[in-house]
Amino acid sequence: MGWRYDRGTMARLIEEKRILWPAASDGRPRRKSFVKELASEQTGYSSLIGKDIYTRNGTSDIEALFGRRVMDFPKPVALLEELITQANVASGEIVLDFFAGSATTAHAVMKLNAADGKNRRFIMVQIPQVCDENSEASKAGYSTIAEMSKERIRLAGKSVITRPFHGDWNKDIGFRVLKIDTSNMADVYYEPDELDKGQIDLLVDNIKPDRTAEDLLIQVMLDWGVDLALPIAKKALNGKEVFFVDGDALAACFDTNGCIDEGFVKELAKFKPLRVVFRDAGFKDSAVKINVEQIFKLLSPATDVKCI
Repeated sequence: MGWRYDRGTMARLIEEKRILWPAASDGRPRRKSFVKELASEQTGYSSLIGKDIYTRNGTSDIEALFGRRVMDFPKPVALLEELITQANVASGEIVLDFFAGSATTAHAVMKLNAADGKNRRFIMVQIPQVCDENSEASKAGYSTIAEMSKERIRLAGKSVITRPFHGDWNKDIGFRVLKIDTSNMADVYYEPDELDKGQIDLLVDNIKPDRTAEDLLIQVMLDWGVDLALPIAKKALNGKEVFFVDGDALAACFDTNGCIDEGFVKELAKFKPLRVVFRDAGFKDSAVKINVEQIFKLLSPATDVKCI
């Protein structure tokens, strides 16, 4: 079904006449072993996989999605389905793959969910490893393995959702892409007596200038231990942009330039979120910032208030 040894090892075994060649055209070459060698060799273990699953199945899976081969020796979807089944991963539990590669694990989770109605989740971790210019992935237009992984999940989701599926499945084929970076907070390297008047202005805003509102939201969710996979809605409220996470689990407004006044705070408090966060540089003045907690204590006492 494929090469058991690398080219160098195979060439050496052939030269040493350790390969038995089949007489019939449909036979397979076998390695010659001697009794004295077998006595000292560990026999190994039987396979835990009771199905006929081969590496070529993984290649077929990829070709069916992309219409071409984009990765060498990808794992078969059926193999990961079998392992997840053997592990008895329950609905709502997470399957983690720290070496996502072509994201076969994500494909297998979605396919299994569609088949048995469970709603397992997955986390795929893949560094943005640059694809070799001569690789199939590079020829297909993918600059990194991570880019190819994301496209595999998109295509796999579309493939699964268009086929018959279990009635209890939530039909969730979405995923969120997060990238590790440094903190959103500006670095401060100066002692108080090392600052001059010109440098004081640099510390007015404590957020790095290249960070978006979405960057700040993810940091807050991490700090508060909020599930990063929860649905996020963006709404306009009194002319300000507000993020609502899972309805009322978290509300966040990161608008700046002193646009947050007491009127806006009172409107936001009417939603009674469990948590609310503002950007420190967004308040109209210090009086508004001081009164925020009092406003929420009056209108939504269960809300946890935070400023960054």
